[in-house]
Amino acid sequence: MTMSTIADIIRTHGRERPDHGALEVGERSISFGELDRRSNQVAAALAAEGVGYDDRIAFIDKNGAEWFEVTFGTAKLGAVNVSVNWRLAPPEMAQIITDAQATVVIVGPEFVAHIEKVEAELTGVRTIVAIGSHDRWPAYEDWLGDPASADPGFEASGSDIAFQLYTSGTTGLPKGVMLTNDNFFKGVLGIAEQWRFTPDSVNLALMPMFHIAGAGWSMVGMTFGCRTVVLRDVDPAAILELVPRHGITNAFMVPAVIQFVLMTPGVEETDFSSLRALVYGASPITDSVLVKGMETIGCEFIQVYGLTETTGAITQLDGVDHDPEGRPDLLRSCGKPYPWVEVRAVDSSTGEDVAVGQVGELWTRSHQNMAGYWHNPEATAAAITPDGWFKTGDAGFLDGDGFIFLHDRVKDMIVSGGENVYPAEVENALATHPGVADVAVIGVPDDRWGEAVKAIVVLADDDVTEADLIAFARERLAGFKLPKSVDFAETLPRNPSGKLLKRELREPYWAGVDRNIG
Repeated sequence: MTMSTIADIIRTHGRERPDHGALEVGERSISFGELDRRSNQVAAALAAEGVGYDDRIAFIDKNGAEWFEVTFGTAKLGAVNVSVNWRLAPPEMAQIITDAQATVVIVGPEFVAHIEKVEAELTGVRTIVAIGSHDRWPAYEDWLGDPASADPGFEASGSDIAFQLYTSGTTGLPKGVMLTNDNFFKGVLGIAEQWRFTPDSVNLALMPMFHIAGAGWSMVGMTFGCRTVVLRDVDPAAILELVPRHGITNAFMVPAVIQFVLMTPGVEETDFSSLRALVYGASPITDSVLVKGMETIGCEFIQVYGLTETTGAITQLDGVDHDPEGRPDLLRSCGKPYPWVEVRAVDSSTGEDVAVGQVGELWTRSHQNMAGYWHNPEATAAAITPDGWFKTGDAGFLDGDGFIFLHDRVKDMIVSGGENVYPAEVENALATHPGVADVAVIGVPDDRWGEAVKAIVVLADDDVTEADLIAFARERLAGFKLPKSVDFAETLPRNPSGKLLKRELREPYWAGVDRNIG
């Protein structure tokens, strides 16, 4: 079973095991053969719209069968499904659709109103398809090609783009991360083994597919031919019901979801015996949540660290290293690099390695490093050195045994419940309020989300309240980017060149906290 592209996944399993279960979506079971045929219909419909090699189409909906159909259908044409973060505000969605130069948008029923608000701005879009029905746009089921549609037969190369996922930048505008087939497939069998996948695994896909944690995790299981149980949205009660019902063996969760599951009535009585590995990462986890999770769920816990730009995980803290009594210090580590991954701690001003135990910027090199940022060569050149090292923007150190400990962020990114929030974006929105004279946004510790967004504001109008500013931001930003709290200050600390000294702002909130990032 040799696979080297996304299209190979469904072609291989559709041919060799057509009757084997591929997806469980609600009460619907979908075989690999049916998914193969449905993706042919998507490919035919897209081809009729003029979509071909290297074209982007935009997909906006929560997890469902349609995401898999569209992902495999576009891959069969050599095109790319750009999964748009459905938590974004309409103008933010429009910016990504326009930046990706998408000509077709496929949108789920919960987000039709979002696209209607910005439809006039989407001048490059030829067709908008509604999952469900719409009075003007074609309905997805009607738009699909003939059920007998043939596979168009395009054979992608390793360097062709498999995924384009958007991540925010310090400028406040999201960047399209281009991930190739080689980024994914050169290590997929190795990482599947690290995550305890076998061909008989039953995989739980609950993270949103616009994240590498959703898309990448799902594709690893699909490559192995696993049956994948798809959860439309994070629902802790549903997780407790689905694990024993389907005999789920493998799952990925961000720490906030683990905490929600542990707080859900009935968790103590849930049969987790089928679950062999729970992989977690993307944001900080407290020792109390981790230890309680290990005791309650009882399976192997595996921590990972990575970024969208590294096609997900590049380090792993194995289950054997989760030893709260013997090695409690290792619970603060994100583990060691995979055998095919290099990681260095670097003095970013010189590019030289720092000493063992000394904090530096983490740089990594492997086949997992992205091809670059879509139509942004300047940002690509700033992120990847000529000899292939990707600068993560995270600071940390390696101990004498090779374990990596994250320390802080070189960049100011906030990770809240697994979502990346860039302060510049929130600051730009709040700065347009006429009552704001100056503003800084930082991440502060939060028991539920790992980090919460806090704005520190110097007012130009003393009548402006915290509620006023949060409501103002809500009109301009996605909900997960909103400040959860606002503090007011007379001035903000800046250096002589005017740069905000955010470390000074963060220090009072992080005093006594073991780990500042996930």
